[in-house]
Amino acid sequence: MKKLAAGNWKMNGNRAALAEVAALLAAHPAPACEMLLCPPTTLLSQMAALAAGSALQVGGQDCHPKASGAHTGDISAVMLADAGASHVILGHSERRADHGESDALVLAKTEAAIAAGLIAVVCLGETEAQRDAGDTLAVIGAQLDGSVPATATSANLVLAYEPVWAIGTGRTPTLAQIAEVHAFLRARLTAHIGAEAAKTRLLYGGSVKPSNAAEIFAVPDVDGALVGGASLKAADFGAIVAALAAA
Repeated sequence: MKKLAAGNWKMNGNRAALAEVAALLAAHPAPACEMLLCPPTTLLSQMAALAAGSALQVGGQDCHPKASGAHTGDISAVMLADAGASHVILGHSERRADHGESDALVLAKTEAAIAAGLIAVVCLGETEAQRDAGDTLAVIGAQLDGSVPATATSANLVLAYEPVWAIGTGRTPTLAQIAEVHAFLRARLTAHIGAEAAKTRLLYGGSVKPSNAAEIFAVPDVDGALVGGASLKAADFGAIVAALAAA
């Protein structure tokens, strides 16, 4: 499988920030891994146009489970695809926490994304309290069971493990902890989709930066990263891309 460096811009960026995308493409025109950036919806079509014909793919940060309708302020997977997206992030812990998203809702969104021809990047992760209680594997196992549809394959699904306590904090799990979770996710996914699980990318996310990327990418079953703040700058994200390409 080809490894994936994905960047989540979250609620950051304006049109001027697209200069960082141009700089990234100039510095990494043909990396040995896949590159994905998920900007705010306001920038999606512009970033897609800028990335057309390049090694960069563009995705959304969320979608509604319905294809259309009276859902003010929402955006559907069909609309994301029409704007030039190839992927969509779903079930991010910030959505689960800030918007009360359940596994059932994430499942419905994932089904909608797959039906629209998008690759769903489904996020899983435990809180600090759940980690301290020794519940990490039970929590992420339940999230996987409830969020991944039967229609998932290695071609339309990416899983991203993001421990909630490591997002934006500068803290990361130990390499052994990352290895334990990713091995567990590979086995759990195999129970769901069989042999396809061996080819499905498992990303690590949570304070990934140039200084720790290489050691994280050396961990078994880590097939890339879902990067937050470090994806906003071409130099930082490019360094992570280079580390992944060399892994």
